[in-house]
Amino acid sequence: MKKIFYDQKSQIMIFLLLSLFNFRTLCSGMIYNVEIREELARKVQVEADNEHEALSVVQHLYKTEKIVLDSHDYVGSLIQSEVNPLFYKSPNNDFLLTKGDSFELLPQFDFKFDMIFADPPYFLSNGGISLQSGHVVCVNKGAWDKGKSPEELMTFNREWLRLCRDKLKDNGTIWVSGTYHNIFSVANCLTELGYKILNVITWQKTNPPCNISCRFFTYSTEFIIWARKLLRVPHKFNYQLMKHLNGDKQMTDVWRFPAIGRWEKSQGKHPTQKPLSVLTRIILASTDPGDWVLDPFSGSSTTGIAANLCGRRYAGIEKEEDFCRMAKARREELEHVEIRENYIHHIVDLQNLEDASFVHEDPFFFGHLPFDV
Repeated sequence: MKKIFYDQKSQIMIFLLLSLFNFRTLCSGMIYNVEIREELARKVQVEADNEHEALSVVQHLYKTEKIVLDSHDYVGSLIQSEVNPLFYKSPNNDFLLTKGDSFELLPQFDFKFDMIFADPPYFLSNGGISLQSGHVVCVNKGAWDKGKSPEELMTFNREWLRLCRDKLKDNGTIWVSGTYHNIFSVANCLTELGYKILNVITWQKTNPPCNISCRFFTYSTEFIIWARKLLRVPHKFNYQLMKHLNGDKQMTDVWRFPAIGRWEKSQGKHPTQKPLSVLTRIILASTDPGDWVLDPFSGSSTTGIAANLCGRRYAGIEKEEDFCRMAKARREELEHVEIRENYIHHIVDLQNLEDASFVHEDPFFFGHLPFDV
């Protein structure tokens, strides 16, 4: 219970901040911060040479419980609320999703993560076309992906990478996915901000979309930069596990995985959704069970699903409410054992693990969590 003293002329007003708690409304599923402030007031008379001395005497009497306020001193209360940015929290606190802008939310909470994965906008929605399932489709993904100038792209990447660096533990690492459209800008910003680039993974898609123009080679790869926060602080790398998953041979920086399958679209499809197989390998390579993983552009939260399947904890930030709802539905699916086992059945790296389980935590844990704003 926190005591707050207010000095207003000769009158002492003492407010008791009784509680600050979160609760979930049953109708909308939103989370609110509700503050209850109760006011107790009493006028007392003391002998003193001046007003400052009178205030000091009364404060001392109150602190030493010579003056004790009770129900007879009650003068009123105030209950006020505000929307908490937390959109969804899993039953065991291992999946936290907040709706909002990473540029605004990241500076608002104090928490250090073991790993960050980011698939930032590529800014390619400029009216182009592609081929999907035998049909010509527009590649526009949404207002969030509208094109930027090279200068604007550098400014964007520099700022979010700076904010993310502040949220990493000193031995933490970051993975950033992209294509040639944005990955070179990301690499330059990483170096500029003091990260150390460790690898550039080439994800070779085993089922890339067709090249409908027939004027250049078919695009079949994406790139994932892996970097650590500090130049001289060792990072986590589960080398032996990666070697085991690769048939007891050193794993290279070229990974062959298909694009997302139908089994990954049970709650809908995000336009830039990454395969669970890719995220699972990233998480297994650079984190330990129970570690915290952040995704500042979480989309449909593939990072979070992969993290939970690997026994890691996850915090994601997403601006679009539709994608937040999709992510929430995907995580709720995992509460069903048969669905979780079906996911594991489709992910080769998890099939080769002896234990792929959720984090077991007290659902009523009230310790420090990400987004405790």
